Amino acid sequence: MNKEKIGYGQACGKIILMGEHSVVYGEPAIAFPFQETYISTKVEPNITLVLDCHYFSGELSEVPHQLNSVKEVINQTLKTLQQENTTLKVTITSTIPAERGMGSSAATAASIVRALYDYFDEPCTQEVLLPLVNGAEKIAHGNPSGIDAAATSGKESLFFIKGHPLEPFPMNVSNAFLIVADTGIKGQTRAAVRDVARLFEQNKQSVSQHITELGHLTKLAKQAILTDDVHKLGNVMNQAQEQLKALTVSNEQLDQLVFTARKNGALGAKLTGGGRGGCMIALADSKEQAVKIAAAIESAGAVATWIQSLGVKN
Repeated sequence: MNKEKIGYGQACGKIILMGEHSVVYGEPAIAFPFQETYISTKVEPNITLVLDCHYFSGELSEVPHQLNSVKEVINQTLKTLQQENTTLKVTITSTIPAERGMGSSAATAASIVRALYDYFDEPCTQEVLLPLVNGAEKIAHGNPSGIDAAATSGKESLFFIKGHPLEPFPMNVSNAFLIVADTGIKGQTRAAVRDVARLFEQNKQSVSQHITELGHLTKLAKQAILTDDVHKLGNVMNQAQEQLKALTVSNEQLDQLVFTARKNGALGAKLTGGGRGGCMIALADSKEQAVKIAAAIESAGAVATWIQSLGVKN
């Protein structure tokens, strides 16, 4: 092997379009790769095995507890490559904000695996990649659905039902642009999921109706995407936000940004991910409108915005 070689790997963020929270109860969700944010990893020769990232720089054996998933994916990938005793420097850079529901932990793992495979001149297929990323995700999140690993490392939208295989489908909406806005507040997914579960136990009939309706709206969203109906998709997003508010997973900041987006011409707007912070998304039918909505959302308090076309990729 050429000791001067450098390995590179990259993975993008992910956005949940529909199905937050209801997916826990067996309803479908839709997620897709979000190319506007990404994580890059560089691997190069070194005298010891070290990690260099925003949170830590030093020996891999000494990483703090919150980076155990990173340590695990490096060690497991080297083991899979039969290179356990190799010493390397692994450098990670990110434009995905952490703890915002954008798949930063899965993207980190995917970029590391790709960089190590590139360094050793080995092909990195999805069959190789996904088990290694999901192993890291188990450490980061306990019981991951697999949707983050697939969405951050793939190219297609995913329709997902818990316990079923992921179903890729084309994001087929022409003249559609998605604005993603960061509230600047870390998402509180675990607390929000726990609170919804508590609500469910207290009032099964009412909460079941909200969850079932979110599942129905997710199916309508998929239909709108496949039939290229941007206005229907926006309407469905608006309805989903009302259901999520009823489940208490929105908050004042998210509500304010959703209101601002709609006031400035968004066809639809809702939270994305666990809620109580994190990010919101808004839909526009032109790039100009999307830029206008993004500016209005930033004026209303968003700390960052991104715009991605949902049009057909040639």
